[in-house]
Amino acid sequence: MKEYKLKINGNDYAVTVNDIDDTFAEVEVNGIPFKVEIDRPAKKQVIAKPNKPAQVNATVAKPVASGSETVVSSPLPGVILEVTVKEGDDVKRGQKLMVLEAMKMENVIEASADGKIVSIKANKGDSVLEGAPLIIIG
Repeated sequence: MKEYKLKINGNDYAVTVNDIDDTFAEVEVNGIPFKVEIDRPAKKQVIAKPNKPAQVNATVAKPVASGSETVVSSPLPGVILEVTVKEGDDVKRGQKLMVLEAMKMENVIEASADGKIVSIKANKGDSVLEGAPLIIIG
């Protein structure tokens, strides 16, 4: 298990790499578990170069299920313009959750599953990275 403290675009991230198996890695970012796909088999030892965050190519448009929860992640780096739900709200698959400005375009972030909003991880005005957790649906 490797632990990293990263500061990306002024935001602090605590990253723990729990397990790497061929082209999949189990990681936690600020306590939220993710299973990410690596574009090529990983070496047994991961070395991060100074001033460059470790990069893992993940399919972020798809939700990551953690037990009975679904994590909706940012598909692109950008700024949150609008949050249309609050914790405790019931949502349906395809319902608008947030608006993300990325590359001067507005992107609607939709619920990827039916459920209840358990946690909102990004607020209006926040800068987020690609793959950053935005909302957890339970």
